Amino acid sequence: MPANYVCPNCGLEGMPVFYALERVPVHSVLLLPTREEALNYPKGNMALGFCQACGFISNVVFDPTLHAYSSGYEATQAFSATFNVFHQNLVTYLIERHDLHDKEIIEIGCGQGEFLALLCELGGNRGVGFDPAYVSGRSESKAQDRITFIKDFYSEKYAGYKCDFLCCKMTLEHIQSTAQFVSMIRRSIGDRADTIVFFQVPDVTRILRELAFWDIYYEHCSYFGLGSLARLFRRCGFDIIDLWKDYDNQYLMLEAKPGDGGGSACLPQEDDLAGLVRDVAYFSENYPHRLDRWRRDLKEIRQSGQRAVIWGAGSKGVAFLTTVNVQDEIEYAVDINPYKHGMHMAGTGQKIVAPTFLQDYRPDVVIVMNPIYCREIQQELDMMKVPATLMPV
Repeated sequence: MPANYVCPNCGLEGMPVFYALERVPVHSVLLLPTREEALNYPKGNMALGFCQACGFISNVVFDPTLHAYSSGYEATQAFSATFNVFHQNLVTYLIERHDLHDKEIIEIGCGQGEFLALLCELGGNRGVGFDPAYVSGRSESKAQDRITFIKDFYSEKYAGYKCDFLCCKMTLEHIQSTAQFVSMIRRSIGDRADTIVFFQVPDVTRILRELAFWDIYYEHCSYFGLGSLARLFRRCGFDIIDLWKDYDNQYLMLEAKPGDGGGSACLPQEDDLAGLVRDVAYFSENYPHRLDRWRRDLKEIRQSGQRAVIWGAGSKGVAFLTTVNVQDEIEYAVDINPYKHGMHMAGTGQKIVAPTFLQDYRPDVVIVMNPIYCREIQQELDMMKVPATLMPV
């Protein structure tokens, strides 16, 4: 593939492709009620290009017209106790750090509003959440009379909504034109210099170093390290307050405030370009071996007469099944989210079942799509007296 793609972060030309996949499901967490619908779900191509000028990684053949975010988009993680502890601690930290009491909050890409609700409940704040996939009445909050949800993408037409704190979690990686999007947010804030901005995105360095091909999927067209994330915000008129990693180093966190991009000194963790070059080369050379190993493992499980399921019927699960090209080696995907039960995995068609299904199915192996949930899953299996072996990716 050509290397003359233009970087959406810095605008420079030159993004050589180091990873490519064809015919992957364009959505991973839409609710698909039949196996036929799941198998025939629309597919697109992926080609990850790496900008050596700013460190940004992008699917250079991404087609946003293939996406349809709606109430059928089911991505909440709020049914996990592990994730809820993380959310609670993060909200408490942000409220204390930025004195978020009796303030105006905006969340872009709020999902079902759990994070925004916590900010408003614990800080006595007022909130506005934007997300086309929000479902009215899904959850109740003690602060619901102080929260407004708008079922739409955030854009400049909503610039009239002003806030003291603007947050955007696990959304920027879905945006192709990253600099345009962040610049639009900066214009919307205007001269409100005290507004704090908080963003959370997946960490691409972990994906590259762990050869985690299951963390690369169509919805995620943009991939960041700490440096490329900071450079994007500086370029778009923000001064960086802090950068850090959390959730077992899976997530990058950025705090910033309006400025001119030069009002704060570069943090040591932003100096990551040389490391990223090495990480990209390592991934490109070694991910085929990781892929082949999983294919061998699944073949051995099947040939030995054992049953395997995956636990985690979200984007990681779809990417794992489609990239490994799993067919009838695995029949079921387990998920604790009740809204997914009875649905099917996009691309490969496995039926999504509740954990209690395993009491009768009795799998020998449970392939865990995110190792951070191993303890939680093991406790669930022990409670159900299901003696399966956990195999984390």
